[in-house]
Amino acid sequence: MAKIDLTQTKTLLLDMDGTLLDLHFDTHFWMEHLPKQYAKKHNISQNQSITTVHKILNNMQGTLQWYCVDYWSEVFDMPIAELKQEVAHLIQVHPFVIDFLKKAQLKNKKIYLITNAHPKVIDLKMQLTNLDVYFDKIISSHNLGVAKEHEGFWQKVEEEISFDKSTACFFDDSLTVLTQAKNYGLQSIAISKPSSQLTQQEVKGFINIKNFSEVSF
Repeated sequence: MAKIDLTQTKTLLLDMDGTLLDLHFDTHFWMEHLPKQYAKKHNISQNQSITTVHKILNNMQGTLQWYCVDYWSEVFDMPIAELKQEVAHLIQVHPFVIDFLKKAQLKNKKIYLITNAHPKVIDLKMQLTNLDVYFDKIISSHNLGVAKEHEGFWQKVEEEISFDKSTACFFDDSLTVLTQAKNYGLQSIAISKPSSQLTQQEVKGFINIKNFSEVSF
């Protein structure tokens, strides 16, 4: 398979969860760990808890609140940020990410983390992975007031950082997010294996990579 050549790319815009980091942590937390703790709190069965928690979560999917640990701490009356620390051992950097970031730095690329994650979650993940040393800036949608899924997000990003769309490349694992970026005029590449626990699945309509070994500078 021929590698994607980013020699002419000057700006790298990188999602965090599922792109640089294994999505398994997030999936496990919301699908299993939180329902388990919720079941204990309310003295209900695990199945009852899963049904209740997932219904509440799904009602907010795609909104900024869906990514906000403070919002969910209020909704569930549970310390979400602290609960995430209980399974923080699952926070793992995807294969080839470090090599990719090091090479990008050597080639003097501008590197920006562009994420929907809440600042508290970003802090936890940076503490454990030390990926922050590679970024020129970390941009959370919470600081911009709009999620990546929504029109207007990239205008907000351009107010934060100056970059030329024609020499930028965006990486993400979400079809909705990638579509918004593509509509804005960004070269957008999909991560087809966001979780180590799931099989590779093509994101239709985009160039796909399984991991960053498929990219060259």
